[in-house]
Amino acid sequence: MSNRYRSICFIALAAGSVAITDAAMRGAAAQSCSVMRKINIGVSVAPPNVVHTSPHVAKELGFFAKRCIEPNIIQFEGGASATASAAAVQGSAIVSVSDVAIGRGMKVQQFWGLAPRMPQAYMVSAGVKTAADLKGKKLSATGGGVGGFNWRMGREILRTAGLTVDDAQFISAATAGRLPGLLTGQIDGVALHPEDVYLAKKQKPSLNVLVQLADLMPNYMFNAYGASLEWIARDRALLRDTAAAMIEANRAMFRDKAKVVPIIEKATDKPGEAVEYAIDVLTKNCVWSVNTGFDPARTQWSIDNSAENGDIEQDRKPTVEQVANIQLAKEAVEAAGGAVAIGSCKD
Repeated sequence: MSNRYRSICFIALAAGSVAITDAAMRGAAAQSCSVMRKINIGVSVAPPNVVHTSPHVAKELGFFAKRCIEPNIIQFEGGASATASAAAVQGSAIVSVSDVAIGRGMKVQQFWGLAPRMPQAYMVSAGVKTAADLKGKKLSATGGGVGGFNWRMGREILRTAGLTVDDAQFISAATAGRLPGLLTGQIDGVALHPEDVYLAKKQKPSLNVLVQLADLMPNYMFNAYGASLEWIARDRALLRDTAAAMIEANRAMFRDKAKVVPIIEKATDKPGEAVEYAIDVLTKNCVWSVNTGFDPARTQWSIDNSAENGDIEQDRKPTVEQVANIQLAKEAVEAAGGAVAIGSCKD
């Protein structure tokens, strides 16, 4: 199949064969499809952060089209939001799925790890020098409120100083309000993605990076796409091919920054220099996956951590196999041409 796709992407000229444009590649690919398979792909933030833009890159570079897939990219207000969870359960979209959701009874399963490692830094106001200084401060709870990502990360940082969530005030807001909230002093601490770290320091140099979240929780599984169990059973091929397209996109972001920056800049509505900074951080630290994105040990650690924190009841703790369909992810890697290593990145 890959050879057939490759033949679409080249035309023979008198002087030899040359690659045609991405737009022409998409058009040729679509013409070769008797039916375009439609799928809704959720991203966890509106607008997306750089780390979430794999679907956008895959769409613009024709990786979906050559697999006869027509994606509709949907933005959610946090991966743990009610609307994202409903979409996952109903099988209306693939979205970021957590071990917590599965442990709480959602009939869903991860099938590809978009970004195994956390990209964010926890940024704080000028007067905060240590985690202990967060006592009594206002912290972000964007991305799902209580139980959402920012709330959970704030809890972990408070814990390092012997504090609990009751020792700070958590403020819920739209995910787009994370950076403005810190800049205006409405909050004193928030997990920011690399592009927003860049912009925060540029606009307000007095802000501090308290800790890199990947250093705080190196084994935490950050972001994996999931689908309903019924969907996986009904149309495994569509999910496999969708993941394969995004695997190609991730690899392109490692290998051809200049080509993907305009796509990501448009999707995120962030300036080019911030996007370039973020891509450098994400690729250097192997945040994006280049293969399945799964490590059973990482998934197990995340499950155990959720149970220890009370996010999952101990007697309802799911197994690694219940959380992650690693076999389906492997099938997607094979559909993308097989496993690769890019520098030190192998997940």
